[in-house]
Amino acid sequence: MSKTNVYQAPHITPSEAMAQRLRDEAAVEPDPVPTGQAAKETQIIAIYGKGGIGKSFTLANLSYMMAQQGKRVLLIGCDPKSDTTSLLFGGKACPTIIETSARKKEAGEEVDISDVCFKRDGVFAMELGGPEVGRGCGGRGIIHGFELLEKLGFHSWGFDYVLLDFLGDVVCGGFGLPIARDMCQKVIVVGSNDLQSLYVANNVCSAVEYFRKLGGNVGVAGMVINKDDGTGEAAAFADAVNIPVLAAIPADEDIRRKSANYQIVGKPDSQWGSLFEELAGQVADAPPKHPTPLDQDGLLALFSAEETGGNFVLEPASMADMCGGEVITKPSLEVVYENV
Repeated sequence: MSKTNVYQAPHITPSEAMAQRLRDEAAVEPDPVPTGQAAKETQIIAIYGKGGIGKSFTLANLSYMMAQQGKRVLLIGCDPKSDTTSLLFGGKACPTIIETSARKKEAGEEVDISDVCFKRDGVFAMELGGPEVGRGCGGRGIIHGFELLEKLGFHSWGFDYVLLDFLGDVVCGGFGLPIARDMCQKVIVVGSNDLQSLYVANNVCSAVEYFRKLGGNVGVAGMVINKDDGTGEAAAFADAVNIPVLAAIPADEDIRRKSANYQIVGKPDSQWGSLFEELAGQVADAPPKHPTPLDQDGLLALFSAEETGGNFVLEPASMADMCGGEVITKPSLEVVYENV
């Protein structure tokens, strides 16, 4: 009597099954991020700048000062480094939305607001987070994070200000969400008196103008100059692109030392309190403006030619240069068909 072969599926472990579900989910395009009006008159402001230029320092102290002025403030870090809130929380890292969501999903649980949002002296803060290097797209993580915020009721929360911290030198789509999808009313750029930070600030201005031409409404409220050494290039840039300077934070050793030790300097009774009080007022009142971005030569013109190499003249290369000597013309392999 012949035997019938019965196929048996290989055993799949729970971790393998979870990994497959995550791969399947990653293959699905995300839903559009909701852009409806908040339940109350909330100013949603996106702060952009070059990595390491001082956005997190500026936002931690700005949000703290706003809260001391009686405002309800939510600070959301949208940087994969997840360092926006570290100064606010004395160097402690808070769980990110991305990692918390993955952990809860694996356990079959829902994310609660208390899992991801934390507070200090009236400031509410959270980090979206992002993947480790080589393990995913940071921009996609941003999109996923905002989708989860919507599920947690983002548009029904009652804040006076929501401050979003975004990298300006990462150009993939997720980092441009606030500008591209009108998720904020205005943008603030943080820069310094160096070419690279102003290059990033100019790119942000270009993005704002690009999406305004497509029907967007986001404008640039102004610029915060951080680590200002008085050389004036950042102020000249702001004037050239037609945006105001909201504050100039000096390159001061006291600020550097206290920030390195995770201390808030923007307290009402501190040495730097008046600076951040003025910045809080400027951020609240500055209207969104149409910037006029510069071209590369315009950016270089803000600096002396001795510093930037601005007097360099481009010398075209020849084919002989590329071949390292004489160019030998070879017969073409192209087949030419005569008209029949």
